[in-house]
Amino acid sequence: MPDLRNFGSRRFVAPAMTKLSTYYAKRNFAKTKEPRGKVAKGERHRFVIQRHAATRLHYDLRLELGGVYKSWAVTKTPSLDPAVKRLAVEVEDHPIEYGTFEGTIPEGQYGGGTVQLWDRGTWRPQAGTPARDLEKGHLKFVMDGVRMKGKWALVRMRDDRQRLGTRARHNWLLIKEIDGEAARGPGGDALQKAVTSVKTGRTLEEIADKSTKIWNSNRSVKKNVKALKRKPAKKKKTPAKKKAKKATANRKRK
Repeated sequence: MPDLRNFGSRRFVAPAMTKLSTYYAKRNFAKTKEPRGKVAKGERHRFVIQRHAATRLHYDLRLELGGVYKSWAVTKTPSLDPAVKRLAVEVEDHPIEYGTFEGTIPEGQYGGGTVQLWDRGTWRPQAGTPARDLEKGHLKFVMDGVRMKGKWALVRMRDDRQRLGTRARHNWLLIKEIDGEAARGPGGDALQKAVTSVKTGRTLEEIADKSTKIWNSNRSVKKNVKALKRKPAKKKKTPAKKKAKKATANRKRK
């Protein structure tokens, strides 16, 4: 049954069964034109990891499942050492369109900061049914990306005690499983050296300084995607530059 607490207001209320309902609930569409997003058709089991320099630097792990990206904010660089566990805070499901984004989210908007496409590829469950395994709190999967490869596991921890007026916070652990891609000791930190984008080869600093691609949450997904694909406009030459170029050409003729 839909949540009718805001019935009659400008706030968008998604039906409870909608996979992006939490995503919708975080946004007041009377004040923002952020994309509502849609559940995608088909299942390609894509994954992306976006390195995100927001309030704190973290890694947004997104696994495609059921037409959305199931998402976790991993607080540190994933480790290849099976003995090292990384905290992964569960966040709301995201539309698939977020998976291609690299650029800057303006300050003052949700998730403001620089985003880098740090890894991408496909994943598959080791066994069982992924949706059921996530519900049980233990998902084992195989990643085939540029940087993240082999067997991994997401294990849900005991939820934080729910405070009055807040929802329980779901914390998970991201763990590398023992296989040919694992590395013990110092070798487990190998991914810390990976600081460039798998899409453009740029660092976070270069993206922040030079990128003209900005995901503006006050416009629709369609308009954002179109803007990201648009080539930067060529700078018009000033009269002084035109005059200098003409003088150079005249000297060459002489």
